[in-house]
Amino acid sequence: MAAVAALGGSAAAAEDPLAGYRWTSRVLVLAAGDAGDPKLAAQREALASARAGAAERDLVTLEAVGPGERAGALRRHLGLSGEGFRAVLVGKDGGAKLTSDEPIPPQRLFATIDAMPMRREEAKRR
Repeated sequence: MAAVAALGGSAAAAEDPLAGYRWTSRVLVLAAGDAGDPKLAAQREALASARAGAAERDLVTLEAVGPGERAGALRRHLGLSGEGFRAVLVGKDGGAKLTSDEPIPPQRLFATIDAMPMRREEAKRR
């Protein structure tokens, strides 16, 4: 994973906590009711083995875990409940591209990203 980032506490971040990533990064949001969620642990482990691929695709990981204000703002923005595990891949345009209640294998994440028109253009330029 390219980075695990904390969310800012500004009013703008509360309205759209992903605004700072728009057009620069794809974001994988991991939501869980608590840090002990086994699916959250499995997703973290899967991503740990795929850091180079995530960095190459400008993929940042954010976590919305527990009852905190920042986690709640992110869940509200994406329409996620405070219970259970959800993984949401958000494109550089700010739209949700893939949502799952199970950990997403890195190969599936990368295939989804690689099929995006913006990613294909990026690959041509590199």
